[in-house]
Amino acid sequence: MDAIRVNLIFSKLRRYFEGLLPESVKLLPLKRFFWKRHIPFFMNDKPVAVVTGASRGIGRSVAIGLAAEGYDIAAIARSTDSEGMEFLAQEVVRLGAQFFPIGLDISCTSCHKEVVSNILERYGRIDILVNNAGVAPLQRSDILDMSEESYERLMNINLKGPVFFAQKVAREMLWLKEHIELYKPVIIFITSVSAVLTSTNRAEYCISKAGLSMASSVFADRLACEGILVYEVRPGIIETDMTIKVKDKYDKLIHEGLVPQKRWGIPSDISKAVASLARGDWAFSTGTVFEISGGLNIHKL
Repeated sequence: MDAIRVNLIFSKLRRYFEGLLPESVKLLPLKRFFWKRHIPFFMNDKPVAVVTGASRGIGRSVAIGLAAEGYDIAAIARSTDSEGMEFLAQEVVRLGAQFFPIGLDISCTSCHKEVVSNILERYGRIDILVNNAGVAPLQRSDILDMSEESYERLMNINLKGPVFFAQKVAREMLWLKEHIELYKPVIIFITSVSAVLTSTNRAEYCISKAGLSMASSVFADRLACEGILVYEVRPGIIETDMTIKVKDKYDKLIHEGLVPQKRWGIPSDISKAVASLARGDWAFSTGTVFEISGGLNIHKL
């Protein structure tokens, strides 16, 4: 059988099964068959955003914001069984988007392949990756007392995991660019002002975010010629679960002028920036750092 007839048969099979796919879990093995052979079998008609650390704080706000922009959402968190994920699911569906919750410890790099495969089996595409997952030290300690265990924990979750997850998604995006018309993939790294501002009592956090900032630049450099845009969004002092333990400290510092705009940042400040990048408002700015910090980046005497 010649190649043209084989391709014709595959094309007819694809068109037939596309109409059944959303309702029939039994067809997933067939879907894998097509995907492994790089034959487009099912493609979501809406763009898809993958958000890590999606169950709370910045990640949850970003996922809701992207759903409002018309994206279906693949929401990744350590656990899918939480009040945060339940709330997120309700909000995403209310906005008319599909919601796909995925449990993943981002530091488990051997798990990345299965997670990405599951997303592609569900949607057939990934248009935006927002690499947001991250943690703070369990205990703040002077750098002279910092433990190897704490350092390794933050490096694995805040740096190693996001870098290799982005690598996996970027490889898929390269292939998808050849098969989706008007495909405009974007990767966004959520870092922190701690990438450039030191805190001697949580050095491991600062080092992990500085590394992630460089990773964003390296990915932007490598992928610019491929048509994949990469940005860094660098939040300042944001009111989330992560900062609640030091709220009194930062309330005082902000009142005294640490933040020129004299207020806490909120998660929606970050999600609005991500939504702007997702819309393509900054399409000629790959590699740019967008600092959302109320003026912490202003150098002054």
